[in-house]
Amino acid sequence: MGRNDLARHALGDDRPMSSTAPRHTALDALHRSLGATMTDFAGWDMPLRYGSERDEHLAVRTKAGLFDLSHMGEITVTGPQAADLLNYALVGNIASVGIGRARYTMICRADGGILDDLIVYRLAETEAGSSHYMVVANASNAQVVLDALVERSAGFDAEVRDDRDSYALLAVQGPESPGILKSLTDADLDGLKYYAGLPGTVAGVPALIARTGYTGEDGFELFVAPGDAEKLWQALTEAGAPVGLVPCGLSCRDTLRLEAGMPLYGNELSTSLTPFDAGLGRVVKFEKEGDFVGREALQEAASRASENPPRVLVGLVAEGRRVPRAGYAVVAGGEVIGEVTSGAPSPTLGRPIAMAYVDAAHSAPGTEGVGVDIRGSHEPYEVVALPFYKRQK
Repeated sequence: MGRNDLARHALGDDRPMSSTAPRHTALDALHRSLGATMTDFAGWDMPLRYGSERDEHLAVRTKAGLFDLSHMGEITVTGPQAADLLNYALVGNIASVGIGRARYTMICRADGGILDDLIVYRLAETEAGSSHYMVVANASNAQVVLDALVERSAGFDAEVRDDRDSYALLAVQGPESPGILKSLTDADLDGLKYYAGLPGTVAGVPALIARTGYTGEDGFELFVAPGDAEKLWQALTEAGAPVGLVPCGLSCRDTLRLEAGMPLYGNELSTSLTPFDAGLGRVVKFEKEGDFVGREALQEAASRASENPPRVLVGLVAEGRRVPRAGYAVVAGGEVIGEVTSGAPSPTLGRPIAMAYVDAAHSAPGTEGVGVDIRGSHEPYEVVALPFYKRQK
């Protein structure tokens, strides 16, 4: 297994590497000038790390980190029936999202299997009643989500547009991120709630400023034109240098989200699981008006999960130093009781951690006798509630 294969395995991306050349973000040359280790991820050449991934991780937890997330997939949905389309296509109640707010949701198949988890922003509404939404999909599923939305738009007065080439996406995350951004914009950041966004100018660059992230810390995601990405990166770097901001790659983003108990598509989420199987049934809104794709199957999944859940997603903390990886068996009493979905050393806890689906009988925090089969050795692990880490507000 080569270096890029190992990197992709660590990030939970075990699909065959693309036979076509990977795409490059607008910041590709800058990443290389900073000495980044690059990797092929979801068809994109992305920075894995710039130096020590542990140092990058801890910088986000204690100071701030700057990420290039331009591989994410932006899809615009507009029109008089844009909200109706999204309510039908997705499991959440998108019609109830206020202008300037965002919602975490999912798009499922008719059988309830998860196609992707998404963030949907409601950006504007015209006097004529036409709504404007932006759907942000995972890079690996962007085309799947686009195709599904286009197919499901039949019969709705709404347009679905692929805007992946229209945006670069930068994220500044960590406790120092509000101060860094305030030095570069006059936008009302103090009034910007979590899972909300507003248009503004950052360092002279027009941007959609969103208070969202995938690290467990306070932070912002900045959607800008690709041609403005390098100017904004440099401005954020200069403004953040006095408080310890560092460039960060996908490797530490993965350990940050793991500590925060956030699912990764392809690991904790897949078409073989429903939101209820993944412990995320709260995102499914049966009370919304009208039908939606997967409603009947998801109602059955909700009933099964409440009566007799087959497996439950839990946290595992190692008693020793050996690191579990996705696919490793979770064992108890000599029997396989589950499977690791994500695992890594935790820089914050100082011990290896993992998320795993385990039989419900072994899912309670503190359950004794649980281990992970690591190359034939059953290493002891403590079952804990997720998340492993929660920031102090």
